Amino acid sequence: MRVGLVSDVHSNRIALEAVLEDMPPVDAMACAGDVVGYNPWPGECVEAVREREIPTVMGNHDRAVAEDTAFRFNSMARAGVEHARRELDEEQLEWLSSLPDERTMLDGRVKLVHGHPDDPDHYTYPEEFASSMLAEEELLVLGHTHIQGHETFEEGIVCNPGSVGQPRDGDPRAAYAVADLDAGEIEQRRVEYDVDAVAEAVGQAGLPRRIASRLYEGR
Repeated sequence: MRVGLVSDVHSNRIALEAVLEDMPPVDAMACAGDVVGYNPWPGECVEAVREREIPTVMGNHDRAVAEDTAFRFNSMARAGVEHARRELDEEQLEWLSSLPDERTMLDGRVKLVHGHPDDPDHYTYPEEFASSMLAEEELLVLGHTHIQGHETFEEGIVCNPGSVGQPRDGDPRAAYAVADLDAGEIEQRRVEYDVDAVAEAVGQAGLPRRIASRLYEGR
């Protein structure tokens, strides 16, 4: 059983399209949240996930858009939330609102959270991955930090596939992962995409320039 893992798409349609095109054949897909935020295409990214019926959990940007709250965000994040609320239709907002903080799939073999099993908003970096985070699942998938990494324990695997739409680990390429549940293996993958086109669209949408410039840096 091979599962394609994505997270933190952040309204970056061009990066998401590159990931979906690059992804090898898989039996299922999963998303660890933050479909929207920051970049110019929230509606297109929501529809891409919905149309493929990809099991997804709610990220903090998803929640901010769905509940119309962004008071703890910096100016870039707040601008992305406000943009998404203008762009999404009622049905898309309802879909965001319906996302759970955690979910299991494939008969409990995989669990999805955004930040941490005990706190959906906790930034859990790869060096913090621990076997104690695992319950009965074979694979725990999380996002939030935008930093790709995984650790294999006797109890199972903890994996952050990295960010599709805004990597922050120094590599500007879109990040994702493929899990082979039967082999107990994770393949971390990167794919280049047209950052120039995203940067141009950020400007056209009136979003902060730093949203675009950081994409070149992978920060």
